[in-house]
Amino acid sequence: MSSELGRATARPAWLRDAERLDAALYAAVAATPTPALDRGVRRLTAAADYSRVSMAAAAGLALTRGSRGRRAAFMGLASVAVTSTVVNVALKPLTRRRRPDRETRGVPSIRHVPMPASRSFPSGHTASAFAFATAVGHVLPSEAVLLRALAAAVGYSRIHAGVHWPGDVLLGGLVGTSTAQLTVYAVERRATS
Repeated sequence: MSSELGRATARPAWLRDAERLDAALYAAVAATPTPALDRGVRRLTAAADYSRVSMAAAAGLALTRGSRGRRAAFMGLASVAVTSTVVNVALKPLTRRRRPDRETRGVPSIRHVPMPASRSFPSGHTASAFAFATAVGHVLPSEAVLLRALAAAVGYSRIHAGVHWPGDVLLGGLVGTSTAQLTVYAVERRATS
């Protein structure tokens, strides 16, 4: 117990404050009754498993938007692949943040999806969704507006289902956006050299 207390006080004050804010936001979402949304949000978060939503969007773009749609789909899926690797191979193993205990924090069971076994930070679903939207937006800016809204909905769904803290989702979005920008830059640079 004293070693836990020592570790807790060894963290900077701003980090402790951020964790308290994170917990308060999580609790607010858990405590807000949303019966009309619960099933739909649960379905969305499950549909985002393995980037299925992004793959479906990529197929739609490739089939309906011609050569630019195929290029956008390629950039989007390449960014998802890079982002997933960065999140799951590099970031999650380095961080030791546990997933929320949704049972004790009062997340209604109607919202539950299977609890992932991986660490909580950052949200891989959110990172991948934002990576796809960002990369597609580089090629097809108007289509990216809806994809970014969908990415935000995927991120929220992870909190709503109780499997991520809000901070995991926020930073997942930033990681996905940044990784996609780097991926697009690398692909384009390689294509011109």
